[in-house]
Amino acid sequence: MADASEILHRADALHLSKQFAEATALYRQALSLDDASADAWYGLGHCLLSVRSYGDAVTALDRAATLQPDNAGARCNLAEALFQLGRVDEAVQHYLQAAKTGHPEATSVSRDALVCIAPGSALLDNAALLALRRDWAERIGRDIRPLTPSPRDRSRKLRIGYVSAFFGDRNWMKPVFGVINQHDRDRFEIHMLSDGGDPTEGSGYVDHADDRIWQTNALSNEQLAHHIVAAGLDVLVDLNGYSAQRRLPLFMHRPARRQIGWFNMFATTGMTVFDCLVGDAAVLPPDEEAFYCERIHRVPGSYLAFAVRYPVPDLTPPPYLANGYITFGCLGSAYKLTDTVIEAWSRIMANAPDTRLLLKNGTLDDASNRVALMERFTRHGIAAERLMLEGRDEHEFLRAYARIDVALDTFHYNGGTTTTEALWQGVPVLTFNGDRWAGRTSRSLLLAAGLPDWVMDDQAGYIEAAIRLARTSETWNDLATLRAGMRERLLQSQACDCAALCRALEALYVAEAG
Repeated sequence: MADASEILHRADALHLSKQFAEATALYRQALSLDDASADAWYGLGHCLLSVRSYGDAVTALDRAATLQPDNAGARCNLAEALFQLGRVDEAVQHYLQAAKTGHPEATSVSRDALVCIAPGSALLDNAALLALRRDWAERIGRDIRPLTPSPRDRSRKLRIGYVSAFFGDRNWMKPVFGVINQHDRDRFEIHMLSDGGDPTEGSGYVDHADDRIWQTNALSNEQLAHHIVAAGLDVLVDLNGYSAQRRLPLFMHRPARRQIGWFNMFATTGMTVFDCLVGDAAVLPPDEEAFYCERIHRVPGSYLAFAVRYPVPDLTPPPYLANGYITFGCLGSAYKLTDTVIEAWSRIMANAPDTRLLLKNGTLDDASNRVALMERFTRHGIAAERLMLEGRDEHEFLRAYARIDVALDTFHYNGGTTTTEALWQGVPVLTFNGDRWAGRTSRSLLLAAGLPDWVMDDQAGYIEAAIRLARTSETWNDLATLRAGMRERLLQSQACDCAALCRALEALYVAEAG
């Protein structure tokens, strides 16, 4: 019979060849013979992480890190699994520990991860985020030399380049194509630099013969920077932020005369190479500008004004009409379901005992992730039968709003796409004025939509409002009226005034280009 070390060797080989199911089985077999094998626990956890079984991965990787406290790789992978489950503050702590080990790769991985996930952590405020990102930018940009952009040729149209890895993702692109489709092609030449799918009608883009679409995924930042200089782009607009981190150093090459961050920017980049970030009065008060390396340009209304140009489900009556109780819901990403969020939602449900909560996202496809989330609610006394935990289904995803009366926003990292989709399906979103830009994006959309009563002053007010709404059946008919007229309200509001947002951005581009 093979011993544990031989089985572990075979498991590692299968793991390297990405045969995760087979490797997982062998790691478990090795552990049945030697439960104290840190290497087997680490291998098992790494495999489970690869197949997005984060709940089981946390158990395995935590065991590996306990057996080998100096195993920086186990700690980094544990942090990633914790983050994906919404245990963001724990993830931050493990990344910080891994960075202190002195292991070069672990330090690099930890620093890269921290600057990405920091806006969603209660442990890291605006000052801490600025320090982390400024340090990251200084390290990444140390050996990058700026190029000399092409001078502006005033005899031609102003050339605008939009940089994104997500042009093919229709759910994310509602604000972006809402603006791009409105551009005045007589004055502006539009370039879309894509690291992902092409802009298509299916993703909400209206094709224009003069638009230029670049497929850039195979190009390094330096190569792409030289192409941008050669093309004479006047203004380069980053739509990614830290969601496509590998592309951010492009802007350190300074390939365009002016560089602007918009759309997926909800904190400082930590860089001095952006001339400004586009926001609005709802997301960033003037006294927080001290925590930004960039100048802030505020547009009227919402900087996330959106348009829906693809098929979506029809509006439905609110489910309380059939159920006789309020169903709360959130279709946001699992990594936004932090411990603070779970605690707040549990308080709401404990004080409104007839309510139910529907949560739906891709992470909940996996059984171990559903169990992990259920246990977090159970620790706060919320019974399993009051929770509906479901995975993501592209074709049926938005239909889930037919089963939700009121959407509860996440914090410290609000919904963006999630908030627009809930509103478009007629479901009001309850939020509050957070302590950072990322915690005010829903506020921006709701105020622009003329729904200020759904924006509370603080977290305590948010919890009280949800409890009051669930307990006051006399006001539930207001939900039905609001739901039935929501799309018309949005279309008549600044929340969907993409033409006005486009004109504001065009004015900014012209002013910046000089």
